[in-house]
Amino acid sequence: MKRASTTVQPADFSRPLRKVLVAEDDPVSRRLIEASLTQWGLEPVVAEDGDAAWAILSKAEAPTLGVIDWMMPGIDGPTLCRRARERQPTRSAYLILLTARGGREDLVTGLTAGADDYITKPFDRAELRARLEVGIRVLDLQAELARRIGELEQALKQVKRLKGLVPICMYCKRIRNDHNYWQQVESYIREHTEADFTHGVCPDCYRKLVEGK
Repeated sequence: MKRASTTVQPADFSRPLRKVLVAEDDPVSRRLIEASLTQWGLEPVVAEDGDAAWAILSKAEAPTLGVIDWMMPGIDGPTLCRRARERQPTRSAYLILLTARGGREDLVTGLTAGADDYITKPFDRAELRARLEVGIRVLDLQAELARRIGELEQALKQVKRLKGLVPICMYCKRIRNDHNYWQQVESYIREHTEADFTHGVCPDCYRKLVEGK
């Protein structure tokens, strides 16, 4: 009885085109990973040993996704992950270790070194695609969180600008701005916050100014 083959459909990973570090010294595995990534709309950045992989990860524009072999000439996979985390601890990156080791201790060692996930050899293309999709979702969520934090920090800066003493005229109630000009309260607050105004007439002013009482 023939085993049903698994068909891997091309995935739309490019938003924009994502680079993926492929650090693998075995030429057959490396070409298979490279071809798969290209088919799925990703851009493989290939390194044939650990030293070349570290040179890529050391760059400011280094790929944020990585498929890294555990055993390679030069620097091994766990050491690469550890160095990447130590060099740029706040930079978002998702690193997947590719290893023939499936023991619990090996898994703990790899994850402790800084890997986010792992795949055991011989790997399945569908599994590789699924784990890359997980990595992309994580990176997208981290990017969105960073964007929202930036917006919150900017909003807090705007709020802080209204803290402290505000010079206001005791007669006309105009406020002196940072350029030593006097302006209406509405325009001052509108410039320093996201608030806007809708004007009305309070009962006392209505009786005094409109009805003349």
